[in-house]
This record gives sequence, structure tokens and C-alpha cells, in this order.
Amino acid sequence: MVEIQNKRIIVESPLREAFRMFVRSPAGVAGFFLMLVVVVLIAIGPFIYEVDPFDMVWVPFASPGEEGGPLLGTDQLGRDLLAGIINGGRATLAVGGAAALLTCVIGIVVGALAGYYSRWVDAVLSRVTEFFQVLPPLLFAMVIVAVFPPTLTTVAFAIGVVSWPNVARLTRAEFLRLKNQEFVTASRASGAFNRTLIWSVILPNALPPLIIAATLNIATAILFEAGLSFLGLSDPNVMSWGLIIGNGREHIFTAWWIVTFPGIAIFLTSLAISLIGDGLNDAYNPKLRQR
Repeated sequence: MVEIQNKRIIVESPLREAFRMFVRSPAGVAGFFLMLVVVVLIAIGPFIYEVDPFDMVWVPFASPGEEGGPLLGTDQLGRDLLAGIINGGRATLAVGGAAALLTCVIGIVVGALAGYYSRWVDAVLSRVTEFFQVLPPLLFAMVIVAVFPPTLTTVAFAIGVVSWPNVARLTRAEFLRLKNQEFVTASRASGAFNRTLIWSVILPNALPPLIIAATLNIATAILFEAGLSFLGLSDPNVMSWGLIIGNGREHIFTAWWIVTFPGIAIFLTSLAISLIGDGLNDAYNPKLRQR
């Protein structure tokens, strides 16, 4: 953005302008602080609340606030539910972040190549994208996790493999829009190679919507991980929010807290990420920048 101040022209960098617009977004700021609270609790919580989430510390099915018992109660094995939520958040966020990263890498590579080269490359990659898009994502992820060892790496890989088509389609659309712009034509005329045009010229200008999509993909990946853990398809030796819910689903009517508290943790984390995505959308929306 260019501003005239005291008869001087001030050019504001795109990053600084985006940050200024993000700060002006109530949803984005609220999501950022909510996510900050979640991350801080997960990061330093295990050092403050030094309870092993797999240790049986009290009687089973102790309700929250029971005298002498853990703050959030215990599960069916007498394990501390608060310790499980604090420690389980690390695995849940790690899987969500890794899966979202894999989703973006596959989606951006496929979409960039399809949008830039067009013709038969676009036709082939578009058919591959459509094939993955028509597959039921959760069912396909379940098949992958069932075939390979149920580790967190497998879960993250499965989520990333089934979630990339939307990112690919968005990237392709952005490349089709940008590849004939004047700055790309000028770079091509100056002798830039195709790889330079794709990754150094077009992609940086296509990043704003992709950043927003990547943010929302983290929330989707967290929900996917929770769903797979709920179905017992994740690593049973690593505590996660979905694993807690899955283990307590049979006792939902008699011990509601076992599924409620980790469910609230998943909800708040997904909400925070979605609000951050709304804030980024406001920050990179050219119409809002003119206000």
C-alpha cells in the first residue's frame, strides 16, 4: 500500500500490511490468543503437572472435583484425565500439523504443475485429482492406517494423502490466473526457466489463498486424527485427545467427563484455527485493504 504523509510517499511492505489488517480482525486476534493459550498449556503443562497419563492414580470413574481426586476426574482405568488432555494435545497437534504440511506439499506441487503447463499435463493431473477427490476421505484414511502399522507417522501420512485435492484445485486456479500476467511474461522474456517461473515468480504471488487453506487444513487434520483415534486406528501407546474419547465412548452416559473434556479441547483448538483463518482472509483480502 502507498500512503502520502507530509508530502512523502510511504510504501508499506505486503507482509506489514497483512499484519496490520490481521490485527484489525477481531476473529483473527481472538483465534490467535485462544491458540496461544492451547499451545502454552500443551508445551509447559507436562512440566508443571507431572502426572503420567497412563498411570492409574485414583479409583476408576472418579467424577470431576471429587474430594481428593484429580481435578477433571479419571477414566475407566483410573487414569488422570487432565494429564491425558495436557499430554495428548502434543500428539494431536503434531499429527495435525504434519498432515497439513503433507497436504499442502502434494496439493501445491500437483496444482502448480497442472496450472502452469496445461494441456496434457493438466489433463492427467486433473484426472488424478478428481480420482482422489471422489474417494471418501475418512474411509480411504482408515484403509491406509489399517494396512500399515498404526503409528502417528502413518496417521499423519494417511490424512495428508486423502486431503490434498482441494489444495491442488485452488493452486491450479491461481496459476491459471497468474501465469499470463505481465510480471510473469517479463520474467519469461528475460530468460527465466520454467522452474524459476513456477517456484520463484508465480508461487509467491499465489500464496495468500494457499496460506488460508493451509491454516484450515490443520483444523481438518486434527478432526481426522480424532476420528481415527476414536475408531481405534491410531497408536494406542501414544496419548491423544481422540484416543481418550475412543476409550471412553462406551461410558458416555455414566461417565460423561471422559469424552466431554477432550471433546472441548478439540473444539476450542479447531475454533481457534478457524478464527485465525478468518483473520488471514481479512488480511489478504484486497477489498478490505482499501478501507
